[in-house]
Amino acid sequence: MTMEPVALADPPPSTAEDAPTARQKIGMFYRAVRQPITLICLAILALQIVIALAAPLLAPYDPLQPNVQHRLESPSSAFLLGTDDLGRDTLSRLIYGTQTALIASAQSVAIGLVLGVSLGVFVGYRGGWWDRIGMRIADVMQSIPALLLALALVAVIGNGLGKAMLAVGIIFAVGFMRVARAVVLAERERLYVDAARVLGLRSSSIMFRQVLPNIAPPLIVQASIALGTALLIEATLSFLGIGVDATAVSWGSMLDASRQHVSEQPLLAIFPGAAITLSVLVFNLLGDGLRDASSPRGVGGGKRKKPAKNTAATAEAEQNGTAKAVTTAPASAPTADAAKNALLTVSGLTVTTHTGAELVSGASFHIGKGETFGLVGESGCGKSITAAAILGLLPKGVEVTGGSVQLDGTELTGLGGEALRQIRGRRVGMVFQDPISALSPVHTVGRQLTDAIRSHSGLTKQQAEERAVELLSLVGVPAPRKRLLDYPHQFSGGMAQRVVIAGALACDPELLIADEPTTALDVTIQAQVLDLLAGLRERLNMSLLLITHDLGVVADICDRVGVMYAGQVVEVNTVRGAFNQPRHPYTEALLAAMPHGANGSEALATIPGRVPPAWAWPQGCRFHPRCTYAVEECKTGFIPLDDGVRCRRAVELKLAGAK
Repeated sequence: MTMEPVALADPPPSTAEDAPTARQKIGMFYRAVRQPITLICLAILALQIVIALAAPLLAPYDPLQPNVQHRLESPSSAFLLGTDDLGRDTLSRLIYGTQTALIASAQSVAIGLVLGVSLGVFVGYRGGWWDRIGMRIADVMQSIPALLLALALVAVIGNGLGKAMLAVGIIFAVGFMRVARAVVLAERERLYVDAARVLGLRSSSIMFRQVLPNIAPPLIVQASIALGTALLIEATLSFLGIGVDATAVSWGSMLDASRQHVSEQPLLAIFPGAAITLSVLVFNLLGDGLRDASSPRGVGGGKRKKPAKNTAATAEAEQNGTAKAVTTAPASAPTADAAKNALLTVSGLTVTTHTGAELVSGASFHIGKGETFGLVGESGCGKSITAAAILGLLPKGVEVTGGSVQLDGTELTGLGGEALRQIRGRRVGMVFQDPISALSPVHTVGRQLTDAIRSHSGLTKQQAEERAVELLSLVGVPAPRKRLLDYPHQFSGGMAQRVVIAGALACDPELLIADEPTTALDVTIQAQVLDLLAGLRERLNMSLLLITHDLGVVADICDRVGVMYAGQVVEVNTVRGAFNQPRHPYTEALLAAMPHGANGSEALATIPGRVPPAWAWPQGCRFHPRCTYAVEECKTGFIPLDDGVRCRRAVELKLAGAK
């Protein structure tokens, strides 16, 4: 199947205004410098870096050369900050001490970040035994006081600045691992992670390109604190004589040298102490500022002026539906051998929790090539779990325990690893009900689309970007090239859902699963998205599984419908048949509860009771406690799905259709 590069919308012609603005390119840096405290901290840190790099040029004297003739002198024109007990210039030693402090902090935190974050993301995302073993090792290491552990490691690997910072980095790695693991445990349950898996991204790409950037804020704060802590630890070790050697200068060793001469020259301890205090404060405040700026919703992130004509185009797209998709009428009923030629065949699918509760019990249906199949029912009936089982997206503790799912002859149940990744995105796409949650908040939509495209193709980055522009144009997003650089929160709900649909179509899937794609949208935008899906299905000749609560939606765009109740498919029928002559009492009850305009004074029908939880499915027909047609025979025994209906009285009952 080849996607036609013809847009459903007529996108505005590319102009200079569609080019990325300088502010969009700057991104996080722009937001950071708009915060005064962060800007001051950046300036101080930049000054320290310059001082460290230019130490040989800035220092007026050799920091290691003693001059006993000038020992313990007060500040003067010759020695601006005075001298120490050996006559060495204090200013020169402070300058070279800045070099030591920055190198030591950077070394230890870099080691901690690389080791700790990598391990934390891995064990948090993988879970299971990896998580248990990793956390037990971390518990053992953190039960030992950090300074004591550093001293022990230094005793093992030897003295010296590099070895001491290696020891400190190993200590920091444990803290970074715990922080990364904790946030990943929550982040891996987010909808955008499932969306990335559906798009077929590799596990390594999801962990380090999708999840890791989203957990950056707490890691930035942790790293900033660690930089200050590393500086303190280095100063402490040097103060104790096991940090830097005699050929280097440290603020800690300067404090150690000043102890015996405080009464003679009190300024000796003040200067290195002030340098340590200022540096730690700068690192902490800088971390807070970068944490806020790392989010696209941070300072100034959501205030981006758009040219008036583009704003108008976007508003017109939302209100009038820029996309010129045609609402297609349901196709004719499938032929008798449609099941044999089906694209997707679900047979006896059973999904069970680790406690034994059946979330889905023996679900069976098929979807023909180019067909739109609706799956309806109340909340808690198992519709979304069925879709998740098809794609292998079941949550932890839930698994497929029976049945078969075949995609054009390929068995999907039990498939894993690379084989399942090739199915997701490439052959099956999915649209989720909450578009904003289905998009990573810290990546531009262009980055997310190009990642999905390149995961299944050999396209270059530039080619993938052109493909992403084509996809956004296809789903009716105005100024698609410029909007590649926008973040999800800069899109309205309807436009965000169009982006999600574009991602699902990235690799021309044969089947598109839309899980309540209009639930989070207002009524006017719902109609546009449904028209878009219908038009895309017709244009691209793909199959569509539409999960919804709205029978009106089913009537508009579906060919056939499956009705689910309490984890079972209770009826499979053509849309015309289900609406005119329903065969299961639950279908009749749903149709009766559907709002209609026949008589405004007539009370809306309701279904008494509610869907029982999975651990309390009734015996016999699961709908019998709420069914007005139930008899004793309905309350016992297994009721199979026979000729498209799961009801003992299906032959004798004459049920009312839609009004």
